[in-house]
Amino acid sequence: MNKEKENIDLEENLKSENEEAAEVNEDLKAQTAAADSESETASESETAGNEGIQLELSREELIEELREKNEKIAAMDAEIDDLLSRLQRLQADFVNYRKRSEKEKAEMTTRGKVQLCSSLLPVIDNFERALKAEDQENDFYRGVEMIYNQLVKSFADAGIKEIAAQGEEFNPEYHEAIMRVETDEYEEGTVTEVVQKGFVLEDRVIRPAMVKVAG
Repeated sequence: MNKEKENIDLEENLKSENEEAAEVNEDLKAQTAAADSESETASESETAGNEGIQLELSREELIEELREKNEKIAAMDAEIDDLLSRLQRLQADFVNYRKRSEKEKAEMTTRGKVQLCSSLLPVIDNFERALKAEDQENDFYRGVEMIYNQLVKSFADAGIKEIAAQGEEFNPEYHEAIMRVETDEYEEGTVTEVVQKGFVLEDRVIRPAMVKVAG
């Protein structure tokens, strides 16, 4: 009996030890699984952190690149504005130069015409004296008259006109009075006779008309 009891007790002890060993083994498995889970979580967290840092760095790089491009655009805009301003100044200078050149050219042309007319006025005066002195019926008179008319027409074509005087009110800008005459034919201050013709080019007096004025 004692022998059987001892065997029973031994079997119970072995069973109890096996159960405890199984429990310990389960605990070890649970602890291992928990450690593995924590390791995976830490690994995932580290990976996510690295990706976040990389994304943050990429964002900063993009911002810096955008800032550099904006600075380049601003510099190009400033350069374009400067070039446009210079171009506008050059255009204005060119327009002023062209106007000034045209004005100077016109002035030179006018001076040339005035000088030519002034040099030819004595010739016209002599033609008029000749026409007054000659008999109007002969060929010489008609020849002189033809040359005189051609010369006067050339003056007219160049814009040189005779100053209106006979019967006009005396105007000191265009008339030069050499004598006052008593007359009932004209009102006082009126030109009664042209002694020497005057000429103008546009508004410029080449020579005033020498006249007699009623007074």
